[in-house]
Amino acid sequence: MPSDLSTHVEEVHSLNWGGATNRDPLIRDSWNRCLNDYRIDPADLRKANILTDHQLHHHRDAMEELLRTARFGVEALYRQVSSLGYVVLLTDGDGITVDYIGNDSLTPYFRGAGLYLGADWNESRAGTCAVGTCIASQTALTVHQADHYVGTHIPLTCTAAPIFNADGRLSAVLDIAALTSPEEKSSQHLALQIVKNFAHQIETANLMLNSRRNWVIKLWSRQDFASVETEYVIALDSEGAIISINQAALHLLANEIGGDWRHADLIRGRSFSDFFECDIDALTTYVNSTLIEHNVIRMVRSRTPLFIQVVAPVNVRMRAQPIERPAKGLPAPLQAVAGEDETLLASLDKAARLVSTDISFLLQGETGTGKEFLAKALHASSLRSEKPFIPINCAALPETLIESELFGYEPGTFTGSSAKGKKGLIREADGGTLFLDEIGDMPLASQTRLLRVLSEREITPIGATRPQPVNVRVIAATHCDLVQRIRDGQFREDLYYRLNGAIIRMPSLRDRSDQRWLVDMILAQIGKPKTRTLAVSDEAFDVIKAYSWPGNIRQLVNVLQYAAAVATEDEILADDLPEILLPNTCLALQPASHLRIDVPDDLPEAASLRHTLRQNQWNISAAARSLGVDRTTLHRRMRRFGIEITMTDK
Repeated sequence: MPSDLSTHVEEVHSLNWGGATNRDPLIRDSWNRCLNDYRIDPADLRKANILTDHQLHHHRDAMEELLRTARFGVEALYRQVSSLGYVVLLTDGDGITVDYIGNDSLTPYFRGAGLYLGADWNESRAGTCAVGTCIASQTALTVHQADHYVGTHIPLTCTAAPIFNADGRLSAVLDIAALTSPEEKSSQHLALQIVKNFAHQIETANLMLNSRRNWVIKLWSRQDFASVETEYVIALDSEGAIISINQAALHLLANEIGGDWRHADLIRGRSFSDFFECDIDALTTYVNSTLIEHNVIRMVRSRTPLFIQVVAPVNVRMRAQPIERPAKGLPAPLQAVAGEDETLLASLDKAARLVSTDISFLLQGETGTGKEFLAKALHASSLRSEKPFIPINCAALPETLIESELFGYEPGTFTGSSAKGKKGLIREADGGTLFLDEIGDMPLASQTRLLRVLSEREITPIGATRPQPVNVRVIAATHCDLVQRIRDGQFREDLYYRLNGAIIRMPSLRDRSDQRWLVDMILAQIGKPKTRTLAVSDEAFDVIKAYSWPGNIRQLVNVLQYAAAVATEDEILADDLPEILLPNTCLALQPASHLRIDVPDDLPEAASLRHTLRQNQWNISAAARSLGVDRTTLHRRMRRFGIEITMTDK
């Protein structure tokens, strides 16, 4: 056993026997739990426990909404600390790392130390560590070098802060960690304040997102804080009772009544006016007021003055956004994406709540399901709608050109390059939306550079020496199974988690329950140039419903354009549809021996119909005219008697 590890083990056991130590009380308590409750050997040089992809997905799915809210806080924190050698981890309430940003070149070292996606930092399994001990104590702290219980982690310095959900339960931990650091623990004091601040921001943003249907009270101890961030947040029900509260406000109110903040039930359920000299009805005077300096209320017992602003529930608040929201509650561009398909509408409703954030979207679905149409609708529904929407088909760009097309280049960078240089599509999208279609086909080298753009919000054109800031909202789309491509080594796992802030799955056309709405919408667009009103007959729509639509909406558009062109009236009949859709005529490409279904001649009506068809050389329109019926009726009779047009008939 190395001497430094031996000394560490002796200190652990000495503390257990009542010996003296200069460790913080939180560290001492954790060591005692590790030794006596968890029975962990401090000399055990155990490897980091990294969960499988399947296990990790289970943990990520369980906190999908918080992950989306926290994503940009995690990225902003990394931008502040990355130059000092830190990585940033976000774990769930069980200590499993569900988000991570670190230096790509040092990934093997970070992964080996457990500073990576899927790493398990629960105290009962990893010993004293920032994440695990934060969960156990529900307190922000730094675990520095030999503060760690297990010898494997002694080189690390880690600082973590808890994130509580709207119910007051610890739901996540924000952590920064470095492989090397100064020996003095005091070197991490600033790190602790930074992590606590970002954890507060994430927690507050998540609480407000989940309190949109409640009255939200925002409070500040100083007026100048209001322009920086929200200090205290309290959500009330319609009767003025406290239902949600961030940790800063929980501590504030607990101190006001002399209670323990850990017993949130002493606060929740009580009236707002129990703590503040403010009648519930008077709160409406502070709704969305920007003159914070005039909005002051006092606490009942301590008489502490606080600046106040009130946010009304969404069902009574006038929206400041210029986006039209029809009766369905969706912005108008998103309403044009779906009719009455409940599954898709549920996804769009979730998207509408996120559309004016900077969260990335990942659109999944078969080719032709309308992913680019949805991406444009998301852009048009966002606060970036006046800025550029730049679509990029990652599968269509040659691999040799993809980096110069995306990232641009400086003048004279390479032979044949433009003398003026090239801005690049990512910078073209600055301030707006970058749509990366078929992202699964992007080369790995380009994926690495794209990851840096998303993580650091800056871009270095080819040939440039300094990065340039860029502000884009990324929407990616794919028909591939990206998880499988990750397993195959063809797609970066960390890029996948950076892109899938919110996943929307576009259903195939054959699975949508709003096919009639889609048909009507497409026909309305087709008829616009000639101000022509088009409709589909019930029988033609039955044919459309019965078809499998391998090309999805893209194929449906082509079919309806064809039918609109050949239809002689404003109603499209079954016979106006391309032959590939019709159950009888679409078989003409198969061998003749498989085409005919013989009908016994003892069926007089069937025999008569067959005779008429033969007389008219199997021309459907001519046969229908001779019988005095329309083509739809004739097709229906042919199907009833099993009469098919074969290659030999033609």
